[in-house]
This record gives sequence, C-alpha cells and structure tokens, in this order.
Amino acid sequence: MMETMVCPMGSGASRLYSSLAQTLVNNSTTTTPLAHHQDPQQPSQGCHSPPEHPAEPLELLRECEEALQDRPPRLLRAFICPGEGEVDREEVDNSATQRTIRVMQWNILAQALGEGMDSFVNCPLEALNWAERKYLILEEILTYRPHILCLQEVDHYYDTFQPILASLGYRGNFCPKPWSPCLDVEGNNGPDGCALFYDEARFDLVDSVNVRLCAVLIPTNQVAVVTTLRCRVTGRRLCVAVTHLKARSGWERLRSAQGSDLLRNLATLTQSPGGPSGPIGIAPDTPLLVCGDFNAVPSEDVYQRFASSPLILDSAYKRLSRDGLSEPAYTTWKIRPTGECCTTLDYIWYSREAFRVDAVLEMPTEEQIGPNRLPSYNYPSDHLSLVCDFSFKKDHMDT
Repeated sequence: MMETMVCPMGSGASRLYSSLAQTLVNNSTTTTPLAHHQDPQQPSQGCHSPPEHPAEPLELLRECEEALQDRPPRLLRAFICPGEGEVDREEVDNSATQRTIRVMQWNILAQALGEGMDSFVNCPLEALNWAERKYLILEEILTYRPHILCLQEVDHYYDTFQPILASLGYRGNFCPKPWSPCLDVEGNNGPDGCALFYDEARFDLVDSVNVRLCAVLIPTNQVAVVTTLRCRVTGRRLCVAVTHLKARSGWERLRSAQGSDLLRNLATLTQSPGGPSGPIGIAPDTPLLVCGDFNAVPSEDVYQRFASSPLILDSAYKRLSRDGLSEPAYTTWKIRPTGECCTTLDYIWYSREAFRVDAVLEMPTEEQIGPNRLPSYNYPSDHLSLVCDFSFKKDHMDT
C-alpha cells in the first residue's frame, strides 16, 4: 500500500494529484472567458485548457484502489433499464451507443463540513479524513465515467477536482456560495459551491452562466451553474443546470421560491434566439437536464413546482419504481445527534419530450449501506450518487 499522510484542511490530492502534475504544468493555465454572466458578483469560473496528452482513467482508478486497499470495498450497484430489469454494469457500458449521454448528480460532502461542522455520530472521524476520502469520491466518478458531472458541496475545485478532471478531458465551471458555511471552519479550503463538468470529447461549449438564486427578488445564499452544450455526435443542443437549495426543515417556502427562480432563469436561457421573451409558460427549444440536491422531499412544494412546470420536466429516478410514479425511498441516509434521516432529497430532472431514460443506477440496499449509515469507510458522502443514461428521442434528433 502506498504511504498516505493525513492532509490538513486545504491540501490537494497528494499522490493522485502529483501523478498528474507534470501533465498540468506543461499546459496552459489561462482561464477561458465565458459569453456572459447572470450575476456580476458571481462570475462563472472557466477551467484550464485540457492537456495535450490526457491521463488514463483506468490508471487513475487503480491508483485510487491502491490508496483505499485498507478500506472495505465500495458499494456495488447495478444499472436498471426501465422495463428490462437489472443488467450487468459492463454490459450496459459496452452496448451503449455513441448517442448515450451519461449524467451523474452528487452532493460529495465538503471537507470543511464533513470534518468540521456536520455531526455524523456513528461515522469515525478517520473515515472522514480528506487524505483518503477524496480517493473514494474520485473512484466513484472514475467508475461510472459520466459525460456530464454535476456536484454540490465542492470546496476543493481548484486544487483537486478541476486539475484531475481536466487531465481526463473534462471542462468545468464552478460557482461558490456567497456566504459558504465552510468559511466558518478553521483552516478551511475556501467556500463550497456547485460545479458542472462535461466531457470535451463529447460536447462543445455554447455558453455557461452562474445564477445566484433569488426569493421575492432578494438574492439568497444558494446558486446554480447553467451550461448550454452542443453534442458532437447528434449536433443537438442541451442545457444542463446544477443547484443546491437551502437545507433544513422550516425553510420550505424559501426553497420553493429558489426553485421558482431557477425555473424562470431556465425558461429564459433555453428559448430560441429571437424568440419570445415572455413568461415561464413558453416551452423551451433547448431540452433540459437539471441536477441537484434540492433538500426537499417529493411532497414539498418545490418538487411539485418542477413536476408541474410548463418546461415539461420529469424525474429520472422515478423510473426505478414499478409504476414509474414514485421516487426512491432514499438518496441520503445518515445519523446525526438529532436522529436518523433516511429520505430522498436529490434529483435528476429531464425534458421528457426530448430525452429517453435508457438506464438508471440502482440505490444500494440497507444491508450494503450498513447499520452506521453514511458516510462510512467505504462511501465518502452522506448523499448517494445518481447516475442515468439518456438519449435523444428520435423526433428530437438533428438530421
């Protein structure tokens, strides 16, 4: 096993980062400008230019496994094809056509929050040690290798995720929270926020905008990254958004207002050039994928606003249920001093008239998660990753 030192707050990816350092040094570190910004106080953060010689994902995955060899094996989850039952993960990967778009949504648990603020009473502090936990996060990403990656609670964007994922051919944008709770933790690594990465081999960037969500026209502490891409395979445009709404019970009305504000922004950003600029009721010309930790159960108002929006959105993870109408029983499962929390807060919304859901990564069972719940030695976050394979419906393919 390689020697792993305990990293203080703010350290990078140690060996995994160092193995990529030469690649990164040999490439430009200029920031790519973006076309425009939704909020002048929160400009989009372009990533470095991609390396000329991308890193090998399998090599980095082996490096993660080496770093984690003293920990229990990661949670094994199968893909479910709607109407076809469980299938082997490799079978899905190998048989997927070039038109499949794999999307991952994940609240990864910020280092400052995991080690400094959140109280997971049954999780040993050693399991939250960033020196190893970062490898669990990267292992999950490398295992499923999404074309689009939407993350929340990212407080190691510049020193870990951006350089490593750039070496794999991803480009990213990052939007920090204006008043991140991470800043209250001594020795923090800066504010946490939302990050959106996409595979440059698969997509061209059209535009990216950072949005500071408002409630009754008052800016709040929650943000979103909205990126418009052009698929190199189909020629189709799609708009992807990632967000993280206000947490905690008692803030339901604020979450509802934030969700309404995001929907208004998405309606404006997805209308065709020169088209009408009216209210949200206008259907978009550019199909949507909206990922996030909504901090809201399905019965909450903000969920209902998305489900009934004139943007015609549906929740991909409902496809796991037999009737296709209900969400999973949980996307987060943790034990805090206030008690045990097992509920659904995370979603991947999609334009149901434009996209077909081809496969959905199942949730691990209670037995797999274990009695101490999440996070744990073999899973790095209190939220489970959501992974879906989408494809454009035939009527929405470019000719």
